[in-house]
Amino acid sequence: MTAARRDQSPSGDPARAFPARTFPVWAPEAESVSVEVAGHGRHPLQRVEGGWWRLAHALDAGPEALDYGFVVDGAGPYPDPRSLRQPDGVHALSREWNPSDHRWSDDGWRSDSLTGRVIYELHIGTFTPEGTLDAAADRLDHLVDLGVDAVELLPVNAFNGPHGWGYDGVLWFAVHEPYGGPDAYQRFVDACHARGVAVIQDVVYNHLGPSGNYLPKYGPYLSDGRNTWGASVNLDGPQSDEVRRLILDDAAFWLDDMHVDGLRLDAVHALHDSSAEHILEALARQAAGIREHTGRAATLIAESDLNDPRLIRDRHRHGYGLDAQWDDDVHHAVHVNLTGETSGYYADFEGADSLVKVFERGFFHDGSYSSFRERHHGRPLDSEIPLTRLVAFSQDHDQIGNRAIGDRLTATLDEGALAVAAALVLLGPFTPMLFMGEEWGATTPWPFFSSHTEPELAEATRTGRIAEFARMGWDPSVVPDPQDPATFDSARLRWSELDEPRHARLLSWYRRLIELRREAPADARATAVSCVDGVFRFARGWLRVEAALSGQRLAAAARPGGDVVAAFGDAVRVIR
Repeated sequence: MTAARRDQSPSGDPARAFPARTFPVWAPEAESVSVEVAGHGRHPLQRVEGGWWRLAHALDAGPEALDYGFVVDGAGPYPDPRSLRQPDGVHALSREWNPSDHRWSDDGWRSDSLTGRVIYELHIGTFTPEGTLDAAADRLDHLVDLGVDAVELLPVNAFNGPHGWGYDGVLWFAVHEPYGGPDAYQRFVDACHARGVAVIQDVVYNHLGPSGNYLPKYGPYLSDGRNTWGASVNLDGPQSDEVRRLILDDAAFWLDDMHVDGLRLDAVHALHDSSAEHILEALARQAAGIREHTGRAATLIAESDLNDPRLIRDRHRHGYGLDAQWDDDVHHAVHVNLTGETSGYYADFEGADSLVKVFERGFFHDGSYSSFRERHHGRPLDSEIPLTRLVAFSQDHDQIGNRAIGDRLTATLDEGALAVAAALVLLGPFTPMLFMGEEWGATTPWPFFSSHTEPELAEATRTGRIAEFARMGWDPSVVPDPQDPATFDSARLRWSELDEPRHARLLSWYRRLIELRREAPADARATAVSCVDGVFRFARGWLRVEAALSGQRLAAAARPGGDVVAAFGDAVRVIR
């Protein structure tokens, strides 16, 4: 948020604007609230309207950034729920920080909708040996050379401990300090835009992490309902207006003040909201306004397992108006038809018909029966919605990391099958997304890892992970300990692999596929989709693809009906 927005009530009412350094905080059920400022003592706040508290007069403390926290009913100090910086971790004091102090160099940057563009998902902590935003910026030329249009960062908001996936964040506005903090984040975005690369930030509004979540100390931020990760966020209960405003202000912070081009909204099926205007629709409405005044895409992408087209249906057609949603069905169909795995939720996707259906209709489960769920699931995608509104991938952080040992496709498939997976995703009718290192066939695993400092939480994470995979039939003895630093270290990409011929071959293939994607009609649906004798075929505009599925090879074709513009051995070819 801008400095001006930071110092006012988030109600949107200008009459309630709060002057700088009056330390406003929402604590509607508190009897007393004070602000404790390092080096400047403790000062009682006054209650104002709407459950807000603030100093009667601005604190005169000089120009340096102040460290501060709030004491609520005698307990604390706790970090600011809207903290912009946590230099000493999520259990420590917050520090003042002004995003307007950064001198942006991207004034001329404009980004159109990111649907149909090539997205590259990466985790800051493991993308480079250093695990920082600045180090990631130094690797951007690799992504430009590859042909990536946008990077999608796994969550970077503050969580306890030095490393983790990022989905245990507790302070939504603050950038994780081990990554470099908010200043490094702004430098990273600037560096991306200077190279013509957009930035998508993964944000988590459905829950908060188990360590450092002090929001319940302030007020009813959470509800009695629960999801997979704990208590749900209060989106429709008593006093939920300010909780919703917190989410909207956080989204505006990333899209406006931090100059990002889009947000990936984590697990929106866990956002329990019965309000007349769902929080997703409110986010879409806000993003449209930000898009208009910034010239940036402000693209909103939902992660959802509901297969519900309402997410991306236009608001005037009673949808939520989001720009795109992840399509796990594409992943599952590709995975099953290349690996032969049919356990768990993969059972529904056995056979090439699943691949044909997702290429033609987008969703496999569009009201069909799911044997895994033991019920019917999903709805058909509206015919007027292009399949570029669906994000497709053969690998991502969840689908790899939710395997017992975090093994990538490189542990299972040969080069030819990896090349097929790439062609299906990059030349298919969807918005393609790659997972970091996939483009060269990285052999490093991507296991689940954490660094909880509380012994009981560390043990619960460790034993819970083992029990989860034991229920799924995996050998518990092979499951890496998420708390072991070696598990985190194993996930770091080994960039030296690029010097090896087999990795260089695959990288060249990915580059060529992205070049061909740019030449094909942007929103063209897949036509002539078929699978005969283990060979999957489809066309998009002038582009035709023939790909051998599990255990098959393409027959030599003297006259394939056009010019072969790309081929990877006898596994896959692209014909003009």
